[in-house]
Amino acid sequence: MKPTYNNAFLTGACGGLGQALARELLARGANVALVGLNAQALNDLHAIAPQRTAVYTPDVTDSNSMQTCAEDWITSFGMPDLVIANAGVAGGFDTEYAEDLAVMRRMLEINVLGVATTFQPFVAGMKKQKRGALVGIASIAGWRGMPGNGAYCASKGALIRYMESLRSEMRGTGVRAHTVSPGYLKTQLTAGNQFAMPGLMEADEAARALLKGLENGTEHIVLPRHVGWLSRLLGLLPAALHDQILLKQPRKPRAGMAGSTPIPGLDAEQIKSNK
Repeated sequence: MKPTYNNAFLTGACGGLGQALARELLARGANVALVGLNAQALNDLHAIAPQRTAVYTPDVTDSNSMQTCAEDWITSFGMPDLVIANAGVAGGFDTEYAEDLAVMRRMLEINVLGVATTFQPFVAGMKKQKRGALVGIASIAGWRGMPGNGAYCASKGALIRYMESLRSEMRGTGVRAHTVSPGYLKTQLTAGNQFAMPGLMEADEAARALLKGLENGTEHIVLPRHVGWLSRLLGLLPAALHDQILLKQPRKPRAGMAGSTPIPGLDAEQIKSNK
């Protein structure tokens, strides 16, 4: 029997894939914890089903804050059967510039540590109820490094390895760990990209495909699947040729540059040299 999810804890629910997942889960009748930093966007979602949602605005890298949110949700709605660690940031990176080291540190904190701090408060309870899914949103960018994108690729590569470890730890417990590797989704994180984005996918379509993958028990979900195959084929090229192809593409804007996306928790003074 395919699992159905009635109680979800979702980070990064403010926009893009997270907001699309929240809307889809709410449309299916689930209770959804809406976690993010944009309170207005979260309150708009909360208004759709105020009896089935709660809004939380913690820093996902703060374990104490995440524990408090988890405890409040469990008290109000019970142990979730679905936890989606979707909060993440992206941005260009160049090792030549000292100020970019702060960008890398913060990106690793949010994209890797933030996933663990999201899952940790629920693992024991989900194992006790012998069911549930822990979902980490990684990226195809984590499969191989790309020029000008070292911090993001490193963070998503690390997340993929973390999810592999977690998946093996959950074997036999009734709890599943799923890795999701999107390609290019039409969201705020990709809005500033000037390079080719093959297979660009709408967030609503990606949300439905993701939930279908969970229901089917797919452990590594790639969105869309054909872009995953394209990425793997490119990965078969000799490294020098692969690098030459990527070096011809425009790079993702570094933090503080035009077209870059904000990185929460990164002091403006740390990135002022990028402008």
